[in-house]
Amino acid sequence: MKAVAALIASSALMGSASAFAPLPVSRVNTALSAEMSYAVPFLLKPEGTKGWVGDVGFDPFSFSEFFDMKWLREAEIKHGRASMLATLGFVSQQFLSLPGLPQLADSNLGPTAVGAGPMLQIVLWIGVLEFWTNKGNVTMETMFLDADRVPGDFGFDPMGLSVGKTQEEKEEMELREIKNGRLAMLAIGGMIHHNWITGDALF
Repeated sequence: MKAVAALIASSALMGSASAFAPLPVSRVNTALSAEMSYAVPFLLKPEGTKGWVGDVGFDPFSFSEFFDMKWLREAEIKHGRASMLATLGFVSQQFLSLPGLPQLADSNLGPTAVGAGPMLQIVLWIGVLEFWTNKGNVTMETMFLDADRVPGDFGFDPMGLSVGKTQEEKEEMELREIKNGRLAMLAIGGMIHHNWITGDALF
């Protein structure tokens, strides 16, 4: 009888103790973490950017799922190139000026100083260049009718930097351009807003 009572008591104690025992934690599948974005770890890695030079899984708005990736890549390259030129010009404007034009400490005042005419000429000739380089195919629907056309490649290499390079070396050069372009887009935006908000020159 005592043995039975002891068995019942021990079973009750074990049952009450198990109520406070930690629940078993299941291991997270490593395959899930492999599908997370490298740039934004709390978002899934986008499928549309895979295989493209410079891909770090950064597409928080899922543009690659709704737009042609070739068009997106060309837009990024063109904006990067324009921003690299703009960054250099924005800094130079503070210290240099073209003959007949005033030197301005605040580069944001440059368009006002030259007037509307020269600015419209820049827009016009950039539009002509855009139209000419791709034989008039400037819309998202027609820009890549030629399946062999590489985004951002217009055959412009006056210094022959890509001559004799392997495909791997060319991709490394593409990656450098893309990274510098991304940095320049952030830089020119930061410099413009610095002058605009503070009202002071950049340096």
